[in-house]
Formats: sequence, structure tokens, C-alpha cells
Amino acid sequence: MVADGLHLPVSACGGDDMALITLENGLFSVVVSPLGGAIWSFRMHHQGRVLPLLQTRGEAGRDGASLSGCFPLVPFGNRVRGNRFSVEGRDYCLLPNTGEDPFYLHGDGWLAQWQLEHSSKQCCMLSFEKEADAISPYAYRARQEITLDERGLSLSLEVTNRGVLALPFGLGWHPFFPLTPTTTLYAPASDYWTEDEQMLPAERSALSEALDFNRARPLPVCWVNNGFEGWTGEAEIVWPEDDLALRITASELFGRYQIFVSDRSFDPSYRRDFFCFEPMSHSVDAHHWPDGGGLCMLRPAESLAGQMRLEPRIAAR
Repeated sequence: MVADGLHLPVSACGGDDMALITLENGLFSVVVSPLGGAIWSFRMHHQGRVLPLLQTRGEAGRDGASLSGCFPLVPFGNRVRGNRFSVEGRDYCLLPNTGEDPFYLHGDGWLAQWQLEHSSKQCCMLSFEKEADAISPYAYRARQEITLDERGLSLSLEVTNRGVLALPFGLGWHPFFPLTPTTTLYAPASDYWTEDEQMLPAERSALSEALDFNRARPLPVCWVNNGFEGWTGEAEIVWPEDDLALRITASELFGRYQIFVSDRSFDPSYRRDFFCFEPMSHSVDAHHWPDGGGLCMLRPAESLAGQMRLEPRIAAR
């Protein structure tokens, strides 16, 4: 189990809807699953080996998206305090959607069965539609395009409000990256949020030494589950032992990110072999912010879209 993703099994269903999609281009390969709109693997041929650029902890076609390499966050990411919020004089309630977390967690996309709209050797488009229900008042259509070229992987995510009232929407991705003793992260930000006992933001604070990624530094050897503000939209992960780096760029919409590093007191099976760096368009619990915290109010039929790119390079020693 991880703090913001659960070990959920694949629902029992068969047929072509569960068929995995493989993209290939030069040194790179990607496996995509319609379940959760998840990217199960992103691999690169490098120095005679095949290296993972996303860290998968499960098996595609058997496990849920929380064990994949990356899944989309839609119609918003993370949690909302009290599972309730108010918009334009109306009160809305959310219900837990995983059976294990007390919050409505990460929206619906990662738990949904997406439809394959089209695919080629280097690109695929997935979509799914959600109706308002007892769990969430959100009704929307989401589309995700996954494109693999000779230099890396590009992701595009769009959501359209299909409801009859305006609601605040947000987008993001939840990638899991390999973590080794020498891994470093560069991800400029202005400040960050401390965490309370409900895994929600507590106080907005200046960056601490251990969590200042305005210069490349190792991930802390302890629990981390914090949101960062004022992201520039650029980041880089370096694995020195493999002479490999991964540049992450995101469109202007994504001005925040979340970092997650588990520990064995929370997850006894954790081997310090992955961490999460999650580009987000909004802050955690932004539904309660007076200014919306990066959430975008969408009227019926209005849309919100953003992009992220993962581009490996040879890292100089």
C-alpha cells in the first residue's frame, strides 16, 4: 500500500477491453492498459540493458492501476478535507471510492475502464465518461493521448464537464519512478506544505533543507508526502549509476507537484525502490481555498487540458 495509491485488484472482466497496448519507437517501449488509463511500463534500451524509466510494482492485466508506472488524476487529484465542499452556494459530498481509504481519492480515472479510441505503433488515445452518482457529483468526459517518439514520451490529458452545473476541475499524473541510493531530483519550487495526521496540508512553509529541490539532491531517507507550490514546470531525475537522466516538463497548467516516499512503518513491503513525483494543476484540498488553489471552474461543456513530457538523456558524470 502507498499513501495515495492502494493495492487494488483488477475487476473481473475480459475481452478486448482489457487488451494491453504496446507502443515502440527506437530505444523506447511503453505498455498501456485501458484499466485506469494506466501506463504500465516505460522502458529504454541503454548500455546493453533494458532499464525502467517508470517503476512498476505489479503485473499489467492482473493488478490495478495503483501498481502501474503512472496513472492519470481526473477530475482532480489527492483528497478533499471532510469529503465535502461548497461551490456557488451549493454543498457537495464525496464518498470513499477505494474501500480502504476514508477519502474519495484521486478522482475516478485510475479506477475506471477506459475505451481505446485509436492506436498505432507510436500513439494511442483513450477516453472514458463518468456520470454523477452517489460517490461523486462530477459528470465528465476524459481523454488521454499517449505518444512515444524517438526522444521520449508525451502525455496529454483533457477533461470536459458534462454536468448541468459548474464545478471545479483539476488534472494531474501520478508517476512512480525508480529510486536507488544515488538517485537525485531537481524540481524548482517556491515553498511547500507540511502534512497533518489525515495526510492533508497543514501549513504552508519555506522549503526545508531536506526538501529543497531547487538544486539536484537525493530524496530523504524517511517518509515524505508533501505538496510543493510555485513549480516552474521543469524537473530532472538522475540515476548516476546508469549514466541516465530523465527530464520532466509540463505545460503551464501544472504549477504544483506532490512528492511521495513511503517507509516500512507504513508499508512493511516497501524496499525504497520507488518514489512519486506528481505534476498537479492544483493544490491538495484546493476545494477549500478561497482562490481555488489552481482548480479551474468549468461550466457545462467547457474543457481543461494539459501536457507532460518524459525525455531521457545520457547523464554526464
